Amino acid sequence: MSNWITGRVTRITHHTDTLFSLHVQAPVLPFTAGQFAKLGLEIDGERTQRAYSYVNAPDDDDLEFYLVTVGDGKLSPRLAALTPGDKLLITDEAAGFFVLDEIPDCDTLWMLSTGTAIGPFLSILQYGKDLDRFRHIVLVHAVRYAADLSYLPLMRELQKKIGSDKLRIVTVVSREHAEGSLHGRVPALISSGELEAAAGLPLTAENSHVMLCGNPEMVKDTQNLLKTEREMRKHLRRKPGHITSEQYW
Repeated sequence: MSNWITGRVTRITHHTDTLFSLHVQAPVLPFTAGQFAKLGLEIDGERTQRAYSYVNAPDDDDLEFYLVTVGDGKLSPRLAALTPGDKLLITDEAAGFFVLDEIPDCDTLWMLSTGTAIGPFLSILQYGKDLDRFRHIVLVHAVRYAADLSYLPLMRELQKKIGSDKLRIVTVVSREHAEGSLHGRVPALISSGELEAAAGLPLTAENSHVMLCGNPEMVKDTQNLLKTEREMRKHLRRKPGHITSEQYW
């Protein structure tokens, strides 16, 4: 069972008016890339908490989380207002099964994310363990506006490190046309074939596994489309399939 411990904010980066990265120092227990911790603050005499995925690799002591400020939220605006040296609460033990250990070997691993849900994929790719189980990896980051692609520089760095043939990067912007990015929603771009064309790889039940993380609507719609149009099914330990998902709120 996780225990609450005190962490100290070491750095905070505000990417846009609502998106920010929180860096924390805390003696957490070892975790697996793709897992999440809970962050909390004492507000009005009560602990308010929420789960956030690690962005950093497990071997990096600079704990990093990617957050969005929810306008009417109780916790996120207060986290956004923290400054270096401030303290917060964090669970010492991570949780979650959105990890490569749960993914079967395949030719192409598709990592599809929206917004801040790119976090677990960045942790997995920065760690680099077990990536040789896949011939190709496609990292897709879907956002509303181009300015929301906060981690694109890191994504490009990872592509150089891992190799541009091995790691393909596709960005998707839904509310404006942006150079270098597809326009629209992920399910429609899969249905039209545009996502595969941008990646230069086929998305089929025979060669692919899809990891979905983010907006529950995107996760649901993409799952349904993959099941009906690509004959893919949800992956379970007792019944291997092609789709692994994690809703981000």
